[in-house]
Amino acid sequence: MIKFKHSLKTAVSGLKTHKSRSLLTILGIVIGITAIILVMSIGSGAQNLILNQIQGLGSKTIAVVPGREPTGPSDVSQLMSDSLKEKDFEALKRKENVPTLGEVMPIVFGGESGSYGSETYRLTIFGASDLISKIFDLVPEEGAFFSENEVRSRADVAVIGSKVKEELFGESEALGEKIKIKGKNFRVIGILPKKGQVSFFNFDEIAIVPYTTAQQDIFGIKFFHRFIAEADSEEHLSETVRDITITLRNSHGITDPSKDDFFVETPADLASRLNVITSILTLLLVSIAAISLVVGGIGIMNIMLVSVTERTREIGLRKSLGATERDILVQFLLEAIILTAIGGIIGIVLGALFSFGVSVILTRVLAMSWEFVFPIYAAVLGLSVSGAIGLVFGIYPARQASRKSPIEALRYE
Repeated sequence: MIKFKHSLKTAVSGLKTHKSRSLLTILGIVIGITAIILVMSIGSGAQNLILNQIQGLGSKTIAVVPGREPTGPSDVSQLMSDSLKEKDFEALKRKENVPTLGEVMPIVFGGESGSYGSETYRLTIFGASDLISKIFDLVPEEGAFFSENEVRSRADVAVIGSKVKEELFGESEALGEKIKIKGKNFRVIGILPKKGQVSFFNFDEIAIVPYTTAQQDIFGIKFFHRFIAEADSEEHLSETVRDITITLRNSHGITDPSKDDFFVETPADLASRLNVITSILTLLLVSIAAISLVVGGIGIMNIMLVSVTERTREIGLRKSLGATERDILVQFLLEAIILTAIGGIIGIVLGALFSFGVSVILTRVLAMSWEFVFPIYAAVLGLSVSGAIGLVFGIYPARQASRKSPIEALRYE
């Protein structure tokens, strides 16, 4: 124990002698650990954000999406399919087809510019039925939502988000006024309170109109972008999904499930899929960041070899005074491990600071409810990996130092 303390003290003394070189040596480790902490923190924050958005849909909610279910990047284009039509909506509403279905609502959405007077604002158009208030738990702060009759008659009415009201009307009264969208005037019948992000839509930047009006007068389409449905209870969720799938296959004349031109998702399905995607992306980015750790380890080995050469006489003197090969080996190994451990600690601190900064920017500037997450497991992993790198890349220089002959070392100029 006394020998180890002496070796530790000697190692620290050796590092202090060349402070600038020691700091430059650990730069690769610092960068690598900082990148790992940053990526894993942002990845965890993204997962939490996604889960929160999905939970906003409710546990009984079911989404029917057009196109083939994506299994890879090449399938993303399938999501633009126009396979969900009015006949499908009517088929789903029939109780004999889906007995456990509580509600079903078609939606269409897209970006358009809205204007009032001289003010123009780019907003999201959300075409829905009168069930939107119930399904998304939305209650206007002023006014009310449109009725079923207004949906059937393709009424030119809109419920706008708080941000839309602020941008187009400022402090003026918006209720009862008309905003122009795609050359058509829409009367504002409701204004939503500040709601923020709910299930991938920012309801502060939205104009909700009857889906019939959105289809005909804004987007010029005869299909739907989604069906949002609710099971009558959580216990019937899987049964409802099965019946919806069978009903749509019958409506589309599909007998082979592999030919489905739609897919049905529950919040649990979506959460699982997105968690897998974000985990894979995080792992990929961490792997890339880890390359700098290897580079840093090689740099430490090179500097340690230079240090061994420069301190040849010191090694010879210590050996002549009774130091064993093991003592020299332990001293130089400790120097390498201390260097990488310090680099790991600095990297963890910087990674946490940068991650916190990113979460603040995303929350305040982009109005996203991004939660700062400090991944403790990543910090432990970073310290462990940096220490291991010091050990692995420090062995060779340490062995070179321990094998030096004391007589030749003392003669070294």
